[in-house]
Amino acid sequence: MKFAYRFSNLLGTVYRRGNLHFTPDGNCVISPVGNRITIFDLKNNKSETLPLATRHNITCVGLSPDGSLAILVDEEGAALLVSLIGKSVIHQFHFQKPVHCVCFSPDGRKFVITKDNVALMYHAPGKKREFNAFVLDKTYYGPYDETTCIDWTDDSKCFAIGSKDMSTWVFGAERWVNLIYYSLGGHKDAIVACFFEENSLDLYTISQDGALCVWQCDTDLDGLKPRPPKDRAEDKNESIEDLGEEFIEEPKGEEIHGKATTNEKERRDKVKYSRAAKYFFNKEGDFNNLTSAAYHKKMHLLVTGFASGIFHLHELPEFNLIHSLSISDQRIATISINCTGDWIAFGCSGLGQLLVWEWQSESYVLKQQGHFNSMVSLAYSPDGQYLVTGGDDGKVKVWNTSSSFCFVTFTEHTSSISAVTFTSTGYVILSASLDGTVRAFDLHRYRNFRTFTSPRPAQFSCLAVDSSGEIISAGSQDSFDIFVWSMQSGRLLDVLSGHEGPISSLCFNPMKSILASASWDKTVRLWDMFDSWRTKETLTLNSDVLVVAFRPDGNELAVAALDGQITFWDHENAVQTGSIEGRHDLQMGRKELDKITAKQSAKAKSFTTLCYSADGQSILAGGLSKFVCIYHVKEQILMKKFEISCNLSLDAMEEYLDRRKMTEFGSMALIDDGAGDEDGVAIALPGVKRGDLSSRHFKPEIRVTCLRFSPTGRSWAATTTEGLLIYSLDSGLIFDPFELDIDITPSSVRKVLSQKEYTMAIVMAFRLNEKKLIQEVIETIPCNEVDVVCSSLPELYVEKVLEFLASALETSHHLEFYLTWTQRLLMLHGQKLKTRSGKLLPMIQFLQKSIQRHFEDVSKLCEWNRYNIKYALAISQQRGMKRPAETSVSEEELEESNSDYLMEDATTHS
Repeated sequence: MKFAYRFSNLLGTVYRRGNLHFTPDGNCVISPVGNRITIFDLKNNKSETLPLATRHNITCVGLSPDGSLAILVDEEGAALLVSLIGKSVIHQFHFQKPVHCVCFSPDGRKFVITKDNVALMYHAPGKKREFNAFVLDKTYYGPYDETTCIDWTDDSKCFAIGSKDMSTWVFGAERWVNLIYYSLGGHKDAIVACFFEENSLDLYTISQDGALCVWQCDTDLDGLKPRPPKDRAEDKNESIEDLGEEFIEEPKGEEIHGKATTNEKERRDKVKYSRAAKYFFNKEGDFNNLTSAAYHKKMHLLVTGFASGIFHLHELPEFNLIHSLSISDQRIATISINCTGDWIAFGCSGLGQLLVWEWQSESYVLKQQGHFNSMVSLAYSPDGQYLVTGGDDGKVKVWNTSSSFCFVTFTEHTSSISAVTFTSTGYVILSASLDGTVRAFDLHRYRNFRTFTSPRPAQFSCLAVDSSGEIISAGSQDSFDIFVWSMQSGRLLDVLSGHEGPISSLCFNPMKSILASASWDKTVRLWDMFDSWRTKETLTLNSDVLVVAFRPDGNELAVAALDGQITFWDHENAVQTGSIEGRHDLQMGRKELDKITAKQSAKAKSFTTLCYSADGQSILAGGLSKFVCIYHVKEQILMKKFEISCNLSLDAMEEYLDRRKMTEFGSMALIDDGAGDEDGVAIALPGVKRGDLSSRHFKPEIRVTCLRFSPTGRSWAATTTEGLLIYSLDSGLIFDPFELDIDITPSSVRKVLSQKEYTMAIVMAFRLNEKKLIQEVIETIPCNEVDVVCSSLPELYVEKVLEFLASALETSHHLEFYLTWTQRLLMLHGQKLKTRSGKLLPMIQFLQKSIQRHFEDVSKLCEWNRYNIKYALAISQQRGMKRPAETSVSEEELEESNSDYLMEDATTHS
């Protein structure tokens, strides 16, 4: 089953760069996160990262009007045509150069992309199968500098593009007699956005210096005259100029060359624009450069974002200010408005923020932000429902694994977090930091209720808590000591000395009072908590020890060292039971500025994080590499390597450097070109015209900093440079029968079921092990037969039925039915299951997680119903409409009616 783990979700990163999009129904936001896209469902409070990726970071996203297709374009100009329904890649294409903007026409038949100073119009992929999904229709020339934005008229007859040369161009999607192209000036800075008015050729243009021009057209959309067929034939026979190598890959398509200045003869009988008004956003001078804008045509609502993090809402064409608000201290990179005009999405690439604002009620619909720097550590809660992460930015964030949202952030630490963990109750989070403190956070009141410190300031590099949650220990990297505190009193109990190097890792035995500590002095020490913290054993290794981990049953200790070996120890007898040579499995890539090859580099040959699976049969290992290895502990073999990223925008991704990027002066990566182009820097250095050339870009290095298996055994998580990656068991893709016989087929199972031999039907369905068939069998069994079937079920299949019930409870609406099954199985077979509790623990925790989630949802619904009924009764009493005393509703009747309603309807709500 370990081979069935596949990418499930990406947490911790909500926005990187590029443009945001609302889906046509207005309930979901599509956000680019690195080289992937995440869909945030605002109505159901969930997010999902699609299981596809580009080769570099995504810079622009185009969404079709019906919301079924998306075009993702990365930094290098490579595009993916993606089906948002099937969540798969349909077609790949390369535009050869970086693309600035992609926009579908409102009728969905064409789309325009802009690169350099050219606009290219393509036929949009249709519903039918096509050999080439990207067919070039026309190429438009006009601007002298890079193009920045696109907007279409409502009937798809014309589109406008803005440019950095301060001009805006209106082009006809067809060659109209009275409009082929039109150039608009009037600005003194680069155009940020241009918008057509609803069902009109009237246009708004907005520039970076905060100027808004209102352009009126003397012609309606219906006044555009199509060219006669004869003229079109002549156009096709016109000679096409040779334009160099950049369009060799797209030789077909008509070319339209615009001129900025035209004579009086050419202007006759053509569409004319006149500037009706010009407005300025920063009259008071308290705003920086305007960086992004969005316009809702039906509501005439203009939203503009600035480099200082302020945004404005204006009503056009009168330019009335509705309100102004500061949402960040960073540049607002992108803005999007949903179809109803109620919600506005903002993306801030500096901090990785994604905000959805409801402007009428002035409240947040969504406010999410990842870690500013890289994540360092993570931990699962005991029931697998929550994840906690710690980052270099000193923040501790708690994520819900069901919704994938962060619901609380603790900011008390003043330096990098080095380790985080949950206590056994699941309601207390502990974090260790380089600021010299270990802090305990309460998940009931969301506060820091304990702070543990050492007598002398020390930087804590690792953290461990015992199974009772009462003893906290942290290792120091400068004083080589281990500090032990009491959770209840907050007092320092002991300082354990003996190591001669920085403490790299700590781990408590889950079943016994033994603490294992690893150090750079090439030893692992075992400390006995009940024997006055005396050193019980000292395990000596050949190299510096980086990480230790106990198996979930506490009978085995895994140790990873600097030489790339993972060794397994029987800690009771201090005997090594096995080892895995993982030196060549990591395969770290070569960084752009490395002088030596990846093969010769020593730092790539060691694991920095280890984690046992929930059943203890396999172990996950990761380090400074894009690979995560999963090994079988008993066989000591590599089972699978997971490539966590294919994003070439990160450093150390490729094993060999591209020789084309090498010059006689060194790597081209040293040349920092384009710095400050798009950052909207307000105060430039003396003599600098474009941005702040003192700013420097850097490529983050790919690495895996922490790995953890979920207690349910159905997923594992990794903190990486890209964010928090979740890999889950995908049972739908594999056929995994159990004791299969030639006579067991779906038809034979259904035949036995129709004969009302329910126990036999369940056994046969589980032997075939197809989830849909198992669900059909169990849901066909009447409620009054559940007791009989549960009691006659063979012991071997009880565990399998419970595991199925746990997974079914996550998605099914038949809450009472499945809870009845679970209760009867646990009541009848509880004693026998208890004897194998160690092996069954992941399955029981998975079941507990599913039931707990439903319990919380249903509890909220019940409370809401109770308070609503009480409120209605109170209002009726005030108005003198109170019913007679003999028919008044008592508290007991209220609860009884509420529980009846709950059984019928609450499952669908939850």
